[in-house]
Amino acid sequence: MSFISARKRFPVPWLFHPLVLLVFATSSEATIQYNVSLEHPEQHLFHVTMTIPDVKGVVTVQMAAWNALYQIRDFSAHVQQLEAFAGAEKAAIEKLDKQTWRIQGSGTITVRYATYWDEIGPFGTQLNAEHAFINPAMILLYIPDRRAENVVLSIPNPPENWRAASATGIESPGGARTFFFKAATYDDFADGPIEIGNFQEFDLPGVSPRVTVLVHGEKWRRKLIEEDLKRICEYETKLMEGAPFEHYTFLLHIGKGAGGGGMEHAYSTAIGVSSDEYLAGVAAHEFFHLWNVKRIRPATLEPVDYTKEQYTRALWFAEGVTSTYGSYTLVRSGIWSKDRFYDDLGEQITELEERPANRWQSAEQASLDAWLEKYPLYNQPDDSVSYYTKGQVLGDLLDILIRDRTNNSKSLDDVLRAMNRDFAKQGKLYRDSLDVRLEAEKVAGGSFEDFFEKYVAGTEPFPYEQILGLAGLALRTTEHRRAALGFTAERDASGSLVVKSVESDALAAPAGLHVGDVILTWNGGEPPRRMGRWVYEQKPGDVLRLKVRRDEHEISLEFPLGEMKETVYGVFEDPGASEKARNIREGLLRGETASARRR
Repeated sequence: MSFISARKRFPVPWLFHPLVLLVFATSSEATIQYNVSLEHPEQHLFHVTMTIPDVKGVVTVQMAAWNALYQIRDFSAHVQQLEAFAGAEKAAIEKLDKQTWRIQGSGTITVRYATYWDEIGPFGTQLNAEHAFINPAMILLYIPDRRAENVVLSIPNPPENWRAASATGIESPGGARTFFFKAATYDDFADGPIEIGNFQEFDLPGVSPRVTVLVHGEKWRRKLIEEDLKRICEYETKLMEGAPFEHYTFLLHIGKGAGGGGMEHAYSTAIGVSSDEYLAGVAAHEFFHLWNVKRIRPATLEPVDYTKEQYTRALWFAEGVTSTYGSYTLVRSGIWSKDRFYDDLGEQITELEERPANRWQSAEQASLDAWLEKYPLYNQPDDSVSYYTKGQVLGDLLDILIRDRTNNSKSLDDVLRAMNRDFAKQGKLYRDSLDVRLEAEKVAGGSFEDFFEKYVAGTEPFPYEQILGLAGLALRTTEHRRAALGFTAERDASGSLVVKSVESDALAAPAGLHVGDVILTWNGGEPPRRMGRWVYEQKPGDVLRLKVRRDEHEISLEFPLGEMKETVYGVFEDPGASEKARNIREGLLRGETASARRR
């Protein structure tokens, strides 16, 4: 699972690394400077000092309303005790709205505040006795009209034995232990998460350009991580004909409560998984974001606006087709068997077809509505369909059609490479679904207007059997019993997850779950962002452990998940498929085309 990052200022230089750890930093090297104290990490408070030179009478500062997820999360709600100084004199501050302050003064202005964070996962920020993980936009104010200026962050006197990394990390020499980071712009800085702590670090052997892995966590196997990430990086780099980086970093959080998926960045990814066995599936998706979304980028995501929702119709491609390539990478690199690939495709089709919303919410509309995903009601089957799921299936179907029309001499791989060449490497943005369609038409030599009108912009049922048959694949259905949660929950205005209904015949009811309970922990960690998807991955009878708050009391509850019947779709090889269809099927599984084999 991954969520699009829309923080990178465009265009992205092909081999430029935006975040560099410095040994020395002076005021001449940066316009905006930040100093962040990690003193008393068990209090979860970052103490921030922001130094702003060259102010002429007034300066406006803001805290981002969103970052790392398509959700308005209002990071200013974490800010405490904000004050400002013009030289040694206290400066007048006027708060303009929930995220904006206007400060009076001239010359160098100093802003001081604290911000509380203890939110685990790649989409959050956390400071505790074990480590600090920072998504910079969540803790650092910015100046709206000076985002293009250089910034420097210094973190002095971190806890003993802690190191820092954000692609690279080094302690400054000369006695004082201070970490320095520099970026060309605030937007570049916001796209570089930072890990500070007693992590383990190693490079993937034999991988070029250099790929570094940082691990904070427990019970993980280095050999498994090295082998899987090496296969993923080498395959996807070969597929896209070269790496758009000189150095890339995996920031991994592994262990109980660390699950949550991954967040892509221009030169790194932050991933949280409960076990290393789940890493490959997330990493294959996140690493492909190096191209699709970080560089092959829709125009609707630029320029970045941190203050409000930023709407796009392209997430079915940016995220969904990235999931297509996540599954392709796993099977083509040998991490998955072909049967596991078929199982995954069948699971995606099942998830689509069991959601009534699939009949009325298109892939483009699901992309536009991404900002509603923080509301549990919206995530119910009657109310929405996932652009990840719909986009992944669309990618598979479009690939088969391209291969069929060209007698397996071209594929969706060629479309991605063409978009990389025509947009990313040229520093250009693409026009949502339109340019995806036009590039596919150039590759296949014919129109896809009908396909995009019906299945991308429209909601006509996908012709699974017809298109899968072109690849020698058949679709079968069976009745299946799966887990059922037995209650619904929604986040309120404060962000708390509140139980809204409990089914009378569900096992949650006799266990003592009540409407109005605030869910604090879920199996010992954070509640899943997509509860429906979490339940889909469980089995009837699996135990769910909740800690809830009710009337100022904390209560621990435990109950097994119920069950419900569903129709399950399975993808299988058709033994009677034609030679052409068999060749297309092998092309999908191996990432090959007839023209490539002839070469």
